[in-house]
Amino acid sequence: MADTASKHIDMTTGSLWRNIPLFAFPVAATSILEQLSNLIATVIIGNFSGDQGTLAMAAVGSNVPLTSLMLNLFIGVSLGSNVVIANAIGRNDQNMVKRAVHTSILMALVGFVVIALGEIFAEPMLAALNVPAETMPLASLYLRVFLLSMPSILLYNFEAAIFRSVGITRMPLQALAVSTVLNIGLDLIFVPVLHWGVAGVAIATAIAYTVSAATLFIRLLKTDSVVRVTPRDLAIDPVALKRIVKIGLPAGIQSAVFAVANIIIQSAINSLGTEVMAASSAAMSLE
Repeated sequence: MADTASKHIDMTTGSLWRNIPLFAFPVAATSILEQLSNLIATVIIGNFSGDQGTLAMAAVGSNVPLTSLMLNLFIGVSLGSNVVIANAIGRNDQNMVKRAVHTSILMALVGFVVIALGEIFAEPMLAALNVPAETMPLASLYLRVFLLSMPSILLYNFEAAIFRSVGITRMPLQALAVSTVLNIGLDLIFVPVLHWGVAGVAIATAIAYTVSAATLFIRLLKTDSVVRVTPRDLAIDPVALKRIVKIGLPAGIQSAVFAVANIIIQSAINSLGTEVMAASSAAMSLE
């Protein structure tokens, strides 16, 4: 494998005018790819769900603010990993780097707790958002299946944060680009061909993120960078965990606040009926 350490961006040397765009553009492109995948999924679900097209779009759209709240919270926490690891690298504290990296990987296990809670509280949460009775079966189905992807989504984001801590931003982008293409391809199979509807879109998301997370995990196992993962060292370090949460949780809460506002808006939209919900879902995908 190529030396990944030689591909990292070192902000302490060279021109910042060159280094900052090289670091930031792949990060921005990653976000754009995620939104593009969601947009195409909405187009597919709206056009290939037959008579249930409107209901399907409404079901997916009613979940967006709720899933965004969870994702924004945990993505914010992953920023804590980025900061703690980068800080340890800057101090040349190799021991803390190793502890923080392996702790970050295991923090993705929180995704299984989210799955369990989602299975129990899916319908009550959607009912609190004023989801109409006619939309509830598809909305709860989509949410329950989508939540199966949470461990993979969290693992991908923590892995991306680890790579970015050493200035490697292209690798997370490349992994997500592959999974985006896979996601779209699976959407086209699961919805128009197999007629799985909203469940098909959610399953495609779970598979695609599992592939991207597995890709980055393999890279972390093989990299010659300081952030290399060794399976026998996987353990939660209390000190590293405390530092990551102390920095990441406020960032996650800050990101989640905006999602809370969207939940309130979505609740009002849901009270207007399925057609309005579907229209809002299409518009929000473009936004």
